[in-house]
Amino acid sequence: MEIENKVIVVTGGSGGIGQALANSFIHSNAKVVILLDINFDNFKSKNNKLIHKICDVTNEKQLIKIINEINLKFGLIDIFCSNAGILSLGNEQTSIENWNKNWNLHVMSHVFAAKKLIPEMLKRGSGYFVNTSSAAGLLSHIDSVTYSTTKHAAIGFAEWIAITYGKLGIGVSILCPQAVETAMTLGRENEVSALDGMMKPDQVALDVIKAIKEETFLISPHEQVLGYFQNKANNYSRWIGGMQKLRQKLKS
Repeated sequence: MEIENKVIVVTGGSGGIGQALANSFIHSNAKVVILLDINFDNFKSKNNKLIHKICDVTNEKQLIKIINEINLKFGLIDIFCSNAGILSLGNEQTSIENWNKNWNLHVMSHVFAAKKLIPEMLKRGSGYFVNTSSAAGLLSHIDSVTYSTTKHAAIGFAEWIAITYGKLGIGVSILCPQAVETAMTLGRENEVSALDGMMKPDQVALDVIKAIKEETFLISPHEQVLGYFQNKANNYSRWIGGMQKLRQKLKS
């Protein structure tokens, strides 16, 4: 999948990874990049190829309406990046409200986009999804049961899309970084996700561009994550034990 002259949507686009993705797409000569977010209070851009729209992507009707508007004004969407996310810390006692927020944003927003876009992509025989999952989806997040669980589910959904439609022209990538310098990680520089260092959003965006062009399923900007993931697969029980020790060390 090439970026040039493509219509691209990025959710969670008002800052952080989303804004960095948008800038990289523009530099790669995308036709237009539409950013979706619940607010753009601190967003600034004078590039006429960079459009921003208010949208709650957990609201299916609202998302469909925005997609229809984009299709009419700019042409059918070629690449859809489900990047919006939140981080709420907590254990199994966390509120149902927090569970619903995480589930709706990290899973159902991906589902809503796919439901709307896949039939159109199948007719053309091409399309691409980039679903931000985080390394927590491959591994875990010791301080958040909601983040860990929903990010795992996001990967499961992306896998299914890739398996089902990959031979029909639809590409999928999952973005699984550890800590990235964004509003989400502000003040969390010493937490477990940052043990291997914090990455700049611009570098993550470059990795995404490369993965789309090469149609690579797993995007792991932090190289260490691949080693952890392999350790998990090779000896699941031992990996659990290691994570237990890490949690004890960090909590002591």
